[in-house]
Amino acid sequence: MTITRRGFLSASAALAAMPVLRASAAPLPREADIVVIGAGAAGIAAARRIMATGRKVIVVEAASQVGGRCITDSTTFDTPFDRGARWMHNPDTNPMIRLARNAGLDVLPAPSGQKMRIGRRNARAGETEQFLAALVRANRAIDEAARGKLDTSCASVLPKDLGDWAGAAEFMLGASFAGKDLKELSAIDKGRAQDRNAAIACRQGLGTLIARLAEQAPVALATPASRIAWSNRDVSVETQAGKIAARAAIVTVSTNVLTSGAIKFAPDIPKRTLDAASKLSLGSYDRIVLQLPGNPLGLSRDDILIEQSNSTRTALMFANIGGSSLCSIDVGGSFGRDLAEQGEKAMVAFAKEWITKLFGSEAAAVVQKTSATRWNASPYVMGAMSAASPGGQLSRKILAEPVGNVFLAGEATHETLWGTVDGAWESGERAADAALRKIGALKDEPADVPTQSTKKRRVRSQ
Repeated sequence: MTITRRGFLSASAALAAMPVLRASAAPLPREADIVVIGAGAAGIAAARRIMATGRKVIVVEAASQVGGRCITDSTTFDTPFDRGARWMHNPDTNPMIRLARNAGLDVLPAPSGQKMRIGRRNARAGETEQFLAALVRANRAIDEAARGKLDTSCASVLPKDLGDWAGAAEFMLGASFAGKDLKELSAIDKGRAQDRNAAIACRQGLGTLIARLAEQAPVALATPASRIAWSNRDVSVETQAGKIAARAAIVTVSTNVLTSGAIKFAPDIPKRTLDAASKLSLGSYDRIVLQLPGNPLGLSRDDILIEQSNSTRTALMFANIGGSSLCSIDVGGSFGRDLAEQGEKAMVAFAKEWITKLFGSEAAAVVQKTSATRWNASPYVMGAMSAASPGGQLSRKILAEPVGNVFLAGEATHETLWGTVDGAWESGERAADAALRKIGALKDEPADVPTQSTKKRRVRSQ
């Protein structure tokens, strides 16, 4: 059966309206129309899109849970918190928000502002205005550079007179935004990032949302793909549980996993693709969560706090999460990467040192249970979000190019919403549409989607 675009959209709507199913991990079939590698936001979006057409799909996930970089921890503390992605964006156009509401989850606007700390006091109104002005000037300089022909680093175009707010501005625009220092970040990539000011939270957690949306999909957990044999006609995906023959595959693993060689390709994945992935390596971003009963910091529910810092050896605090006693101290960039390499004990020690510097030793003394993420050490992720190195912004489009009947998805393939769960979801739907067209299951565009291998063959025949 070939489905039309109108029929496809109707089927998608019906799927979204289906009751939530409490399905366990799916057994591994020997064949499918399309295999999806990775059960993060991109993989689940792709699977749901394929299911809406009635085609057979199986998702293979290396980890023991769905979510990818969207993981909600509901067991360490009494309050759930997101260990990875925390926000959704663009509520007017983002389908995930509607899906969250349909699934019975609560979505609400994120805090609209932040508090500034200068030493052990709150910044005055005029000082906060100075910081915001510095941030605007820095952003404007990066945007102007992004319109040029030569892609340079964000650091190289920053105004030199940001004064006392230089460290905070660099942290917010680099490590906090993309997980990389500004010297490692493409000005064009940063400039083309879609506006993400309208942040939306899911009270139960984004990881909970992805897990809920995955309940209808056939997912084989703890089943890493080890080898993908591909051509322009079909694919074969090998796992420890067996081999799956399919007409197409959608690969949603992170750029760091792709370049690590953890998944072998036969023939080898094109150098063009690997080069693109290497220019979109993952930044570092981790959370150190402290339980601080009694609100010793005197902050409000979901307050966001940053400090005036003379370097990027700093953090962002998300305080009293959901009205609880949990405070997340977020670190990123080169400092966060080095800190995470030292282990959770060193990360917690820094967090206590940081709140002592800002609020006094009495605050650190009441810390009870703690937890820290270490995404760089996660073998199935190897980092936080993709961020293009200077000169690498065009790599996002290259990474999205099909490789035979293999289609790549994930936030790194989105040119404007990279680094977000929204971009990952949208890329999964895009890849599913492309794969469905390639196998003749979706007929709103020509089914012959040029791939890298066919492009090469055409060049040789000229």
